[in-house]
Amino acid sequence: MQSLMDNISFQIIVANPSHKEYSSQITDEMENSAKARGTGIAKRSPAYVETKMDEGKAVIALTSDGKWAGFCYIEAWGHGKYVANSGLIVSPEYRKYGLARKIKNEVFKLSRKKYPDSKIFGLTTGAAVMKINSELGYIPVSYSDLTDDNEFWKGCQSCVNYEILMSKNRQNCLCTAMLYDPNSKRNHTQELALREDFNKELKLFDRWVRLKKYVMLKLNKSKDTISSIFL
Repeated sequence: MQSLMDNISFQIIVANPSHKEYSSQITDEMENSAKARGTGIAKRSPAYVETKMDEGKAVIALTSDGKWAGFCYIEAWGHGKYVANSGLIVSPEYRKYGLARKIKNEVFKLSRKKYPDSKIFGLTTGAAVMKINSELGYIPVSYSDLTDDNEFWKGCQSCVNYEILMSKNRQNCLCTAMLYDPNSKRNHTQELALREDFNKELKLFDRWVRLKKYVMLKLNKSKDTISSIFL
C-alpha cells in the first residue's frame, strides 16, 4: 500500500526479515510512548519483534528514503481462537499523516487473511484508537469476552496499571476492551451506530477515557489508603 501526503511518500507493507534493522527503533519508541501516556503496553524486545517479521505477522510503514515510520504486529491466543493487533506505534515525526489508521487497516486485513475465523480484540486507553477500531467493525465489550489465555494477561505485567487489573480479577482496568467477531451478525449494525457516535463527537470518548482513568486510579488509591490504616 502506497500513501502520499505533503510530499512524503509512505510504503505500508507486510514486514519481513529484511526489516530487522528497525527492530530496536520500534521497541524503543513503544516504550517511550507508553511512558508518555502514563499507561503501559506489554514491553517487547527487538528479538520478539524480529520473530514477528520472520513469521510475516507484522506490518511496517517506511518513507520513500527508507526511514521507519510505523509498525504493528499480530499475536494469536487460545490456539488461534483470538487474535490481537498489538504494539501499534508511529514515529513521532510522522504522527500528523494519518498513519496509525492506515497501518491498523493493513494489519487488520492481514489478520483476517491469516486467521479468518478468529475473533480480533484490542485493549486501549486512546479515544483515537477506539475510533479506528470502530471503523473496522470492533465493538466495546467486557473483559470476560476476551481470551482467558494466561500468556496474554502476563503481557500486562509491564504496565504501570497491572495492580489495578489484578485487583479487579482481570475483569476491568483503565483500558477499554474492543472486539471484532467475524461470526457475529450484530457487528454490522452495532458498529455503524458506534461509528456515528464517534464521528459526531470524538471528544466525548476522550472524556470517557479520562473519566475512567480518574475514577479507577482514585478507587485504587483509596483502597491502598484504607488498607494501610488496618495493616
